[in-house]
Amino acid sequence: MDKNIKREVISILVDNQANVLTRVSSLFGRRGFNIDSLTVSATNDPKLSRITVVFTGTEQGLHQIITQTAKLEVVKKIFTLDTNSIYRELLLLKVKTDKSERSAIKEIVEIFRGKIVDLSKDSLIIEITGSSEKLDGFMNMMDCYDIVEVCRTGITGIGRGLEEDDLSR
Repeated sequence: MDKNIKREVISILVDNQANVLTRVSSLFGRRGFNIDSLTVSATNDPKLSRITVVFTGTEQGLHQIITQTAKLEVVKKIFTLDTNSIYRELLLLKVKTDKSERSAIKEIVEIFRGKIVDLSKDSLIIEITGSSEKLDGFMNMMDCYDIVEVCRTGITGIGRGLEEDDLSR
């Protein structure tokens, strides 16, 4: 990766109304930014939603897109999540399996502190939560099994401690 290219994670507090996600994400697309990960969720205030966006660009481009996003009337607050933040991602994985493979898969799941959330005669579904690196490592270990389906949420994050820019204020 070009050393001038940087990955950024931003958190945006927006009005909880129709088409807000479209307006925010289309702004990124119109400016030529590719969104690597996008999550949206309700907040403790039913009038507001939180959008977490992971994207890459130059320092100048990152500053520009953050400034332009902040100008949207539906955006209430926007801030960058840094290395002093907690990031998590959820993975659901369906694996085709039989009796002979189940115990080996169960050991891998336990090592990665995951859970088997569904079990049938010919498959199981695993849930893992953690950093993207942890999920990637788990997927590497599972490559030798017959993976039927993968669903990942994308990154969400929150800053440590109380900061002046906390969304709840």
